[in-house]
Amino acid sequence: MDRKYWETIAPKYETEIFDVLQNDKSGSIIAAIEAMASPEKSIMDIGCAVGKWIPILSPKFKLVIAADISAKNLQIAKEKYTDFDNVEYHRLDMSADDLTVTPCDTAICINAILTHSLEKRINFFQSLSLCLHTGGELVLVVPSLESKLYTNIIADRWNVDDAEHDKNPEPKKAIDQVKNIKQGVTDIDNVPTKHYLKEELELLLTLEGFEVQLIKKINYDWTTEFHKPPKWLSEPYPWDWMCTAKKKS
Repeated sequence: MDRKYWETIAPKYETEIFDVLQNDKSGSIIAAIEAMASPEKSIMDIGCAVGKWIPILSPKFKLVIAADISAKNLQIAKEKYTDFDNVEYHRLDMSADDLTVTPCDTAICINAILTHSLEKRINFFQSLSLCLHTGGELVLVVPSLESKLYTNIIADRWNVDDAEHDKNPEPKKAIDQVKNIKQGVTDIDNVPTKHYLKEELELLLTLEGFEVQLIKKINYDWTTEFHKPPKWLSEPYPWDWMCTAKKKS
């Protein structure tokens, strides 16, 4: 998942990429944002993509910095949300070796740290700290590795969506998948995508100078995982991890 990938997917983003805002039926992410909102604060939407969170953020904050690696994503967002005059659009590569950024009071980062590259993920987590003033608050959402494995177990055990007919990967692909899973990288629509353990997420943020305040599940319907989920399939539902954290001095 590099810049080329996101530039290519940008025109199809609405239909190709999972919509966290629409599928968070509990409203937990919005509630976390509202808890740290103020008309005196600035907020950065890190990995804003086509700007779905802008209508949530703009009325609650003095300034919104919509930052994304894709210029096409930013252009789509800018053209779509012309009614919000307190939004600035910045092309920003959070996984770059060197990053120059003006820090904000608060930040959100919703399913943006997905790259299979360990080096780029290390840079991205280090950059999160650069984006915030001391004492600044962060709402971070990432895919759950526990949920992904749980979903795979169900699919294989009860042959959901004809899982038993899935083709085995070619030898080289299989070797790559084994290497990836050791880092929590597993495919979504054939794209290697980083998923996180709860404890891993807490560790990564702590190492970058954050005080983790809350980690909780953002539950989704089974239709987000399966085309035809069994009628008996209920709780526990698939989930992402949401974390709130504060940058320490």
